Amino acid sequence: MAHFKSLHFWNLAPREAVELQRKLREQIRIEPLLRDIQTVAGADISFNKYSTTLYAGIVVLRLPSLETVEEVGVESETQFPYVPGLLSFREMPPLLEAWAKLKTEPDAVMFDGQGLAHPRRIGIACHAGLFLERPTIGCAKSVLVGKYDEPPAERGAWTPMIDRGEALGVALRTKSKVAPVYVSPGHRIDLQGAIDLALRCDGGYRVPEPTRRAHLLVNALRRAAGRAGDDE
Repeated sequence: MAHFKSLHFWNLAPREAVELQRKLREQIRIEPLLRDIQTVAGADISFNKYSTTLYAGIVVLRLPSLETVEEVGVESETQFPYVPGLLSFREMPPLLEAWAKLKTEPDAVMFDGQGLAHPRRIGIACHAGLFLERPTIGCAKSVLVGKYDEPPAERGAWTPMIDRGEALGVALRTKSKVAPVYVSPGHRIDLQGAIDLALRCDGGYRVPEPTRRAHLLVNALRRAAGRAGDDE
């Protein structure tokens, strides 16, 4: 059973959640990796729009082979509303429930979402990193905050994402001549470490393998429950 730290309760109003984000942000550590990453988990959520039912999944991969070591998924109900910038308060409880089911404790975790590239510098990868107490990164398919120049076309090229004069992450080309993904550090890792880890997880697709497989898992869970439709 994988363990995590319990930092706060989840029954908060959006205004209280914003205030808590500001306090938690002070605990985020952006630093070079302290050890080599041999296993990495991908975490994702699926749901039908306007539904309170969430499907959370975590898939653990071994590096460099990218073989799947373990996968777990849960179905859960949420009471927190869909508020941009506060999605971690909606998505983390079921992800932590899934985490607790893991027999493997991965060295790092990649989230289909943001790390520092967030208006208050605490996306889900940062928030979850404080609970999981290990390196976390955000690898998103779209931009929440920050402007960037288009990176060169070849795989591995990147350009910084800048917001209010601060480099929060990068637009990273994971596959030549394909749209970039948006990578930012979450906790206990720095920007270069986040870039390197994303590139190590190359399975030949635009989206790195950990979050790609987690995405497939949660969508399969949702379909199996008979709730296919508009999904996130």
